[in-house]
Amino acid sequence: MNSGGTHRVVVVGGGFAGLYCVRALRRAPVEATLIDRRNFHLFQPLLYQVATGGLSPANIAAPLRSILSRQKNARTLLAEAVGFDVPNKHVLTADGARIPYDSLVVATGSTHHYFGKNEFEPLAPGLKTVEDATEIRARVLAAFERAERETDPGARKRLLTFVVVGGGPTGVEMAGAISELARHTMRQDFRAIDPAVARVVIVDGSERVLSQFHEKLSRKAQETLVSMGVEVVNGAHVTDVKPDHVIYKQGTVQSRIDAETIVWAAGVKASPLGKTLADALGVTVDKPGRVAVGPDCSVPGHPDVFVLGDMAAQTGADGKPLPGLAPVAMQQGRYVAGVIARRVKGETAPRPFQYVDKGTMATIGRGRAVAETGFFRFSGLLAWLAWLFIHILYLAQFQNRVLVMFQWFWNYVTKNRAARLITGLSRPTPADRSP
Repeated sequence: MNSGGTHRVVVVGGGFAGLYCVRALRRAPVEATLIDRRNFHLFQPLLYQVATGGLSPANIAAPLRSILSRQKNARTLLAEAVGFDVPNKHVLTADGARIPYDSLVVATGSTHHYFGKNEFEPLAPGLKTVEDATEIRARVLAAFERAERETDPGARKRLLTFVVVGGGPTGVEMAGAISELARHTMRQDFRAIDPAVARVVIVDGSERVLSQFHEKLSRKAQETLVSMGVEVVNGAHVTDVKPDHVIYKQGTVQSRIDAETIVWAAGVKASPLGKTLADALGVTVDKPGRVAVGPDCSVPGHPDVFVLGDMAAQTGADGKPLPGLAPVAMQQGRYVAGVIARRVKGETAPRPFQYVDKGTMATIGRGRAVAETGFFRFSGLLAWLAWLFIHILYLAQFQNRVLVMFQWFWNYVTKNRAARLITGLSRPTPADRSP
């Protein structure tokens, strides 16, 4: 407690868990400080829409200061947390500042997981940030532009081949969106090439795409992908990525796909800040880099330190680890705000955190999705409308909801993707690399 007597809550990370925690503290007798190295909250589930030109970054991001502008007990600091002085209760930032706390909440999310093959990252970007999305968008669109000028049939075929590594929701969404971009949106835009002949391939290590869904929905998703022209290679593990091809192994058989545009959607690991916090607390992290937390989301032995979202290793009522999903992070954020508020008021602790699973859904393409909630499973247009409604509902600010709703409606009617801009392409083309 500080000398003024007001309990100081420092939240590191402005994602779903951190933002929902701060907002849930609006009526608590605390001073809440939100620290993030970005000045905006990003709605990550829709990043693939930015990566394929359906939405612009501003449609799925909102300034943190704007979101919290009316919350008088909250302030936002643009800073990068790099360490923790646990004995003296300070968060250390990259610019040398020390931010004092009475309760600490760390929720900086996750990053790409290349399973020890970090050299793949420059050639096969993942999808976690706005920069990732605009980079992938630039690579996808530039491939079509270069194919338009390419006279060698083999090189043109390679440019029009797109490989997505991973068959989870992100991989399925990306593959479906690229296929629609090629077969519908840009069908009439080129003269030397037919974008519809583009080859889109999912290489997935599981025996079926969307393996976390019921087998019936998983099978339906794969059938839908195939009907959209997407090839699915199951039970395959990528062993090498080069500038112009991918090598994968399926059982004992090794195969190669010539492609210059590769998207990595095969796995995630906790933010490196999790290991930094664990070292400061004297605890360990699991293989994906997550910090184990107790029933109240605090680190055992450190009741004033909470870890949420993708950084936290926590089991549900069924004994299984909680998934790294936005609803989990949101519910944890609200729950921890309640824990802190009760402690400050001297009230008894709430019940242990229990995740309420309201269902899971994934979109595949225009009017195509799968969804399940409890024993109720459905697919097709109804699932897509449910997916659309839920995602608009979770967008942080009202104006974002209106913009996205209008953009989606227009895209659905016209099959257009208005944000097809090639900006910030970091990887040079072969022409740029030539002497």
